Amino acid sequence: MWFYLFPIAHKFVVGQTVDLTPKKLRQAAAGEYEILRLMPATENDPGNPCYRIKSIAENHERAVCESEISPSGSFDSVFS
Repeated sequence: MWFYLFPIAHKFVVGQTVDLTPKKLRQAAAGEYEILRLMPATENDPGNPCYRIKSIAENHERAVCESEISPSGSFDSVFS
């Protein structure tokens, strides 16, 4: 039997600013993050698309799932 998995639509778009949900075991810069790339959901959680995000306060990018971020107050790039 064949199954076709439809891709899950991403809630956020490239360039949008989001807030990263704080976690006890994750150290992260405070403030807004910018969506850099859309990524597919993981096999373990196919209904939770992923993203590459970056804060202006950090030198590295982060890979996060949609459940870990929320929309911020603005749509402007944090790198403008």
